[in-house]
Amino acid sequence: MIFIQLFITFFEIGLFGFGGGYAMISLIQGMVVTRYHWLSMSEFTNVIAVSQMTPGPIGINSATYCGYTAVHNAGFSEPMAVLGSAIATLALMLPSVILMIVISKMFMKYMHTPAVQNIFKGLRPAVVGLLGAATLLLMNGENFSTPDNPWQFWISIALFAATFFGTMFLKINPIRMIAYSAIAGILLFY
Repeated sequence: MIFIQLFITFFEIGLFGFGGGYAMISLIQGMVVTRYHWLSMSEFTNVIAVSQMTPGPIGINSATYCGYTAVHNAGFSEPMAVLGSAIATLALMLPSVILMIVISKMFMKYMHTPAVQNIFKGLRPAVVGLLGAATLLLMNGENFSTPDNPWQFWISIALFAATFFGTMFLKINPIRMIAYSAIAGILLFY
């Protein structure tokens, strides 16, 4: 049944998704789009866009929307789709809650030991890799178009480059860059 698969899938993502919500995006995409085919890539891209715009952590928002869409796409009613979103969200958060309860006292006692510091040093490259994978997964024809549609393709590349330059070098607030890109997209694509 899809509800059990949703729970197991998002529990695994929550258990192995080190690095926060953006690092989880590639894990979520791998499961809901590639493995189970619950969502198409364009639906997943829309989920990520909505998850970024709504308040709250992107990983939890993505789980909520993916759970809803997966159950809805499976042909269930809207109340069942809402249940799917609740199951996916709970399953994603549950490993973190359990781990925080179990290790909070131990961590405070041992956090300055060399072994714990080395664990975190080993996790840093994995987090960077997961963030890079999430970026590369979203750099596809559905988001950037293809050279077959040169106007949209080159405008998308220019917006990407301007946003990267603005946030990285000019230190413009990312929320402002999102707003600027939205305005540019409206003006240039309509």
